[in-house]
Amino acid sequence: MKRILRAIIGLRPEEIPPLLFFVPSAWFTTKAYLTVLELEGRVRPRYLHGIYRLAITALVMAIFFWIVHKKPHWKHVGWIRDVAPFAFCISVYTNLHDTIHFVNPHDVHDQLIAIDQWMFGLQPTVWIEKYYTPFWTDFFSLAYMNYFFITIALTVWLLVEGRREDMRTALFGTVLCFYFGYILYVVFPAAPPRLVLAGQWTKPLVGSWFTQAQQKLVEISPTSSRGAFPSLHCAITFVTLLYAWRLKRVLFWIILVPGISLVIATVYLRHHYVVDIYAGFALATFVYWFSPRMSAAWHRLQERWGVAETPEEPAAAATGA
Repeated sequence: MKRILRAIIGLRPEEIPPLLFFVPSAWFTTKAYLTVLELEGRVRPRYLHGIYRLAITALVMAIFFWIVHKKPHWKHVGWIRDVAPFAFCISVYTNLHDTIHFVNPHDVHDQLIAIDQWMFGLQPTVWIEKYYTPFWTDFFSLAYMNYFFITIALTVWLLVEGRREDMRTALFGTVLCFYFGYILYVVFPAAPPRLVLAGQWTKPLVGSWFTQAQQKLVEISPTSSRGAFPSLHCAITFVTLLYAWRLKRVLFWIILVPGISLVIATVYLRHHYVVDIYAGFALATFVYWFSPRMSAAWHRLQERWGVAETPEEPAAAATGA
């Protein structure tokens, strides 16, 4: 038991969240599978695929942690450890939307709608339809899809520059933001406006293939989609901007306008209530404050156990020049 605990403590801080989250994630997926099987006598492909993804994730995680423990000096282990935390985040996220409602059926989207109504006297996602045009719909669809670029932009840039310690700092904050967001999804399950307020719009979202691709990307069954609060699109964008300001100032200015456009897109495209955005900003701010403290505490624990990893480079200047 002591050897297992020592091996876990020897992991990097960004490698701990997927390890901790795997058990509840497996429970969510299995519960959804069994519930649908009991209610319908069969399992729809989306839940069966969730079981497949769960099995593959378990296998990949087992191989990953075996490599980290048994082959720490293998020439490929460095880049594997750099990319794995993101890969595990995505794996968890693919099942989360479809399974939350089976674990916590106490939806809060009516309360979120009431909060938006209280703040603005109307529903912003409905009000903004007066500005719908094919051009703006395509623009915001592209902005929304920029999330995938913004999420990895800073860590990839720092990795290419060889600033691995700074890269890991940004990566840890990003990974924590994802997992804290997942926990909040489960605690506060909420369907997005495009599902709950579907009957209130009078104009369709019309655009080119950009819009069609974006809509297909987020198309999820109305009976199971529960990932509105907080907006992780906004949280990850904001936490990336915070780290970019500190570690790579030029990238901050590059992604600032796309980031602001993405935030507006979450309302324009009916994906989030405004209160979801506020919660995303609050989450990012908390993670930016909390992650270095958690990382420092983890490294102190590693030093006490004699398993601290030797830094690969000195930390870069705070200005990121």
